[in-house]
Amino acid sequence: MEQIVLTEHHEKLLFQIPLFKDLSLNIKQTLLDKLDYTLFSIRKGEVVARQDSECRHLFVLLEGKLDVNIIDALGNDVFIEYIVAPRAFATPHLFKKDTTLPATFTVLEDGVLMMATKDSVFKLISENPELLKSFLSVSGNCNKCTVLRLRALSHKTVRSRFIAYLFEQKSCDSDIVEIEHNQVQLAGYLCVTRPALTKEINKMIKENVISIKGKIVYILDAAQLRKYI
Repeated sequence: MEQIVLTEHHEKLLFQIPLFKDLSLNIKQTLLDKLDYTLFSIRKGEVVARQDSECRHLFVLLEGKLDVNIIDALGNDVFIEYIVAPRAFATPHLFKKDTTLPATFTVLEDGVLMMATKDSVFKLISENPELLKSFLSVSGNCNKCTVLRLRALSHKTVRSRFIAYLFEQKSCDSDIVEIEHNQVQLAGYLCVTRPALTKEINKMIKENVISIKGKIVYILDAAQLRKYI
C-alpha cells in the first residue's frame, strides 16, 4: 500500500458512507481535523487486513472493491462477501473485548483506503452522541453477513440450506435473486460439497421451482420452496 494525500474528491466519498453521511454540518466540518488518519492507494491482490490480526483502525474503503474470505475450523477458504466502495468495514470489531478480525480482506479492484486510529475514533465518538448513534447502527448492520450465514447453516439438508440462503438474499418484493458466490464458493459458504449442491440445484430446476441464468436465480414457486425451511 502506498500512502497518498486526501483530496476533495476523497472527502466527498467519505461523507457518503452511512457512518458519516447523516451527521450535522458542524461535526462534518471538524471531523477530519480530529481524526488521526492515513490514506493509502491499494492495488489488486494486496491484503489490507488479515484474519486473526488485531483491529486497531477504523477502515473506510473510499474507492475500489474488496474480497472477504475466512479460513473455517476445517481449514477451508470460504468466500463471504464483496465490499464495494464507499463503505466502512470491520467496524464492530474495533471496540470489542476481542478485537481480532474474523476475516481476511483482499483488494479485488484498485482503490483508496482510509485508516483512522482506534484512539482518535473513540475520542471523536465519545464527544459526539450523534456519531455514537451512527456508529452503533453501522456496527449492527455489519454483523448481517454473519447472521445470514448462521441462519442458513441452521438447516440440515443441502436443499434447505440453499433455499434459506436464497430467501435471505432476495428482496421482499422480488422473486429474482442475484448472488455473489459461484457454486464452488457457495458450497463452501453453506458447508456442503459442490457436487451435492449442484445435484440439488439441478433437481430444483427440473422440478420447475427455480431457474438459473449465470448468477441470477429466478424463484418460480416460492410457496413450494418455503416448505423446506
